[in-house]
Order: sequence, then structure tokens, then C-alpha cells
Amino acid sequence: MNYRYITSLFLMFFSLASCKGQTETPKVAVEVLEQNWFHADSLLHHVEVLSSDVFEGRRTGTAGAEKAKNYIINKFQELQVVPLTKNFEQHFSFTRRSKEYAGTNVLGLIKGSVKPEEYIVLSAHYDHVGVKGGKIYNGADDDASGISALFAFAEYFQKNPPKHSVILAAVDAEELGLVGSKYFVKNSIIPLENIKLNINMDMISRNNKNELFAVGSFHYKQLEPAIKSIQPSENIKLIIGHDGSDTLDDWTQSSDHAPFHDVNIPFIYFGVEDHKDYHKPTDDYENIHPNFYQNAVTTIITVFKKLDTTEL
Repeated sequence: MNYRYITSLFLMFFSLASCKGQTETPKVAVEVLEQNWFHADSLLHHVEVLSSDVFEGRRTGTAGAEKAKNYIINKFQELQVVPLTKNFEQHFSFTRRSKEYAGTNVLGLIKGSVKPEEYIVLSAHYDHVGVKGGKIYNGADDDASGISALFAFAEYFQKNPPKHSVILAAVDAEELGLVGSKYFVKNSIIPLENIKLNINMDMISRNNKNELFAVGSFHYKQLEPAIKSIQPSENIKLIIGHDGSDTLDDWTQSSDHAPFHDVNIPFIYFGVEDHKDYHKPTDDYENIHPNFYQNAVTTIITVFKKLDTTEL
């Protein structure tokens, strides 16, 4: 346990509490992992499992994707997440380049303690690109990392029930054109006006510069204070950008948050910049950055916690 870090947090809090004349709102310190928001070993374990060769790259419509779907359902059940649909599944079909596909979104629900009729959707995609040229593309960062983060949120909610209802959405067919998230939005089980926010996680487990980007507040200014008010975990550099407001690539339409944005549902997309293993067979568990990943998930939960207590 990092006692020096905890002591410094205490001293900082005591100092701030003593300054009656202070007018600037202090940043909210991120809780340390030792306070059991989630189990760090479980977070890593699920990425390792889902990105193993057994799942054959989790391409939509394959046996590997079916195994991944069942794994997610079983884990949701273990974590006391209730199904949003019968057996958690939302089925859809589509055609791409003359090929028929059958996909399945996995949807769980955590009922809100204060505003049960208002929903926050936490999303990540479980599909990847499958097998090419005899090589398995395991997609550890893209996006087994996001799926395992959904499990971490479910662990967090066991001791920290959310005020808004939360949908845990493990969506399919992102790699084939965001098909699963588009279907979720167009065929919403919850009235769209009741969905107040989407937090999407896609590639959050590695970055050589410890940079985690938060995309969306350029379009939805009301989200910016929550992002800026928290002190990111450990060495994480939480950066607002990649949203059309700077010279960086615009990620507004790059992942499963896009269908929500297209119907004016506010979103925050958490992700990292492309790395050398992006969409390559080397995107394996061994190449993620465990400390960065754990701290990134802690930071994302902290942003969620802040937003969950605000008027969305």
C-alpha cells in the first residue's frame, strides 16, 4: 500500500478544509486502488482471457465471438448485473460487402438509487477483426480493455450504487461500422430522451506517454467541468481533445459513441492514440501497460462518479 500517497492526500484535504476564505474549487482527488473500487488482478485477468487465442479474434458472427458473448453474460451474472433484455442479448443482422452477419449486443442494468428513470450508458465493444492470413488478431487493447472496464464498473457499483440507472452495453460489430451501437440507439429499449449520457471506452490499456484522452466536451460543454475538476490517478495525463477543437485527428465519429452523438445524446469517449500494434496480430495482452490501465479505469470511474452527482 502506498502510505506516502495516502498521507499526502490527507494533508492536502486538511489544508484545504482549513482555508475558510478559499474561493477556488479544489480538484477532487482520485481514490486509490487499495480502497477496492475494483480488483486490479481481475481487471487484468479478463483482458488476458478475452484476448487469448481461444476467442479467435472475436470477429462478429464467429464461434470466437459467441464465446466472448457468453463470457460477458456469465461475468455480468456473477457481478449481480441484471439483464436489460431477456438473457442480456439484443440480436441484430446486417449485410456488409455482400456477406450476411448476425451480431449480438450484451446489455446489463444497474438500477439508479435516486434517478432510476434517467440512464447513463457505459459502452465498449467486444468484437475485433478475427483471423487474417492464418494469424489471430486478439485485440487486447482494442477492445478487451473496454470490456474488462465494464466489469470493473460492475464491481464498483456493488459497494457504490449509482444515482442514475446505468446500462452496461457490451456492443458487437464495432469493427464492421459501429453496427451494434447504431442498432442499440435506433432500437432503444429505453426511450432516448431518458438516456442522459454515454461514456464509451475503446482502447484504454496502453500509452507510452501516459495520456488518456477524453473526447466530447467540445460538443457538450456541460461535461467539461466534471472532466477538469478531477485529479487523474497516479501518472495519468487526462487530456481533452481529438474532438474537432484542435489540430489532432477528430474522433467524434470514431467509435461507439458516434450513434449517441448523432441523436444529440451527450458523450465522453475515453481512449488512447493509435500504437504500433493497433489492428495488428501483436495487440496481445503482453503488450498492454498494466499500471496505466488500472489508473485509467480508476480515472474514468472518478469522472463517472462526478457526473452521476450532477444534473445531466
